Amino acid sequence: MDRLTIRSEYLAQRTVDGLYKDLERRIVASPPGQCPAEMTASFLELCHSQSCGKCVPCRVGLGQLGYIIEDILSLNGEADMYDLKVLEDTARAISVSADCAIGTEAANMVLRGLAGYRSDFESHIKNNTCDPSIHDLAQPVPCVGGCPSNIDIPGYIALVKAGRYDDAVKLIRKDNPFPTVCALICEHPCEIRCRRGLIDAPVNIRGMKRYAVDNCSETVPVPEVMDDTGKKIAVIGGGPSGLTCAYYLAIMGHKVTVFEKRAQLGGMLRYGIPNYRLPRERLQWDIDAILSTGNIDVRLEYDVNSKEAMDEIKANYDATYFSIGSHNAKSLGIPGEFARGVVPAVDMLRGIGDDSLPDFNGKTVVVVGGGNVAMDVARTAKRLGASEVSIVYRRRRADMTALDEEIAGAVAEGCELVQLKAPSRIETDKRGKVKALWVKPQIAGQADKSGRPRPTDSNGPEEKIPCEIIISAIGQATDSRFFEEIGIPVSRGNIRTKNNSLIENSESYYAGGDCVTGPATVIKAVAAGKVAAANIDNLLGFNHEISIEIDIPLPEHKDDIPTGRAEMKERYARHRGNDFDAVEEPMGYEEAMQECNRCLRCDYHGYGAFRGGRDHKW
Repeated sequence: MDRLTIRSEYLAQRTVDGLYKDLERRIVASPPGQCPAEMTASFLELCHSQSCGKCVPCRVGLGQLGYIIEDILSLNGEADMYDLKVLEDTARAISVSADCAIGTEAANMVLRGLAGYRSDFESHIKNNTCDPSIHDLAQPVPCVGGCPSNIDIPGYIALVKAGRYDDAVKLIRKDNPFPTVCALICEHPCEIRCRRGLIDAPVNIRGMKRYAVDNCSETVPVPEVMDDTGKKIAVIGGGPSGLTCAYYLAIMGHKVTVFEKRAQLGGMLRYGIPNYRLPRERLQWDIDAILSTGNIDVRLEYDVNSKEAMDEIKANYDATYFSIGSHNAKSLGIPGEFARGVVPAVDMLRGIGDDSLPDFNGKTVVVVGGGNVAMDVARTAKRLGASEVSIVYRRRRADMTALDEEIAGAVAEGCELVQLKAPSRIETDKRGKVKALWVKPQIAGQADKSGRPRPTDSNGPEEKIPCEIIISAIGQATDSRFFEEIGIPVSRGNIRTKNNSLIENSESYYAGGDCVTGPATVIKAVAAGKVAAANIDNLLGFNHEISIEIDIPLPEHKDDIPTGRAEMKERYARHRGNDFDAVEEPMGYEEAMQECNRCLRCDYHGYGAFRGGRDHKW
């Protein structure tokens, strides 16, 4: 008899592994609106099936947790609040007594559920139904529900497939006046919920939007402006949130004046995103369409940070929307940070937005940070002639907040990632110019609230990184001091608002975008402007509806055969790294049609269809 044999993979195990992959895709693509208590029960049953049976807390305890939740979810009305206490006590006991992570983490999952949606368990006990206050029972079309601005995604994909690109752009503008901007730089949260992920991979939704704006007419008309209301609204800040609010209010028939501090409109779209990601002419196309409504007056280089300016606005306008963004750089907080050669990333990008390019030719540059802005300035420094560019980050690459494609792009263009190094001080020469960045080696420690391992100092010595330029890209803050002085409530530097965008303790002041949430995505800023426009309209005594009459093609067939996802291509790194031309290349016709065919048309199939499939107006 052989002592050892080469272990081969059994058919059964291969099948189970495949089922695990299917389950993973299903969890990732979970639609919104699911009953959290039922999901807890399902996850718990899966965890229990993985128990080896060695220890009682896992083998028996997880089963008991399942029985308790089953009683709570049953419609016999026998469960009471004591059952909820037993559920919590049992889970806590298992979490500290099970032998391995199979049991402890399953119990911790139940405890997290009780902490996060206890009211749902209570509602099942008291009312035999889910708690409608904590989730949307309607279960909308998944991708639409995942979009902060609720764009009709299946609709414009169907229009792209039909070759009706102008109509696709019009449909997008019903909910988002920046179709081109979002086609180029949106972080596409909609794709996370795409039900196509159950089969293979989410549809390239941003790519379909890009194909629409690349192939539409040079001028796609905006909706007809409604009758003049005689009302005037001031919008403070000409970024994506402010211009979105102005656009919809203008269509509703109100007169809008946009007060912009800078020389040009666009906010962080112009002054925070390099041309190779968002070409200025593409940004301007969206802005020109917004201004074409004819009801928007623009005052550039107008600073409202004075009592006189605010008094004038209050006296002459019926409502005011603040969308001032977050344009202040956060401090490094280390010795030497004010040395010559230390450049805040926001200042650098702002200057470039006004065509003032710094001279980095032959310079050694170090970028501090791990977000998208850090990648932007690092790649920009390369294009400005820097001989070496290093990106120093105190965490691991896996913990960076930048998009994976942005990190990969920076590396491909010759930027070096220096991970687990925390800046400790800046060394200068006799003239006060940057000579080197000193860093302290880190180790990945326990997870913080974000789920990322918290970096902690290692026992290793400080390390020296010679450089001539240090670009700080560790975050941005809102300049809210003046607004706080005039009585606008501020919390941790951001303006406090209600969920309808109305500023707390005010009657006609609204706010949205980064100045409320802190630095966030473009699509979230657009959504904030849309919400504010609707509620300002109501404040002024109206109920105008934004709608568009476009016939959406019916689905031809349901293509559920696993198919590869068509990705956006980029120019060769060795070519693109020397200029500011667009990095991303447009998708070809064949690829676009394949992606259109991959859409499962959840506006007609699935729960969303019971609601009519789409919202025709808002």
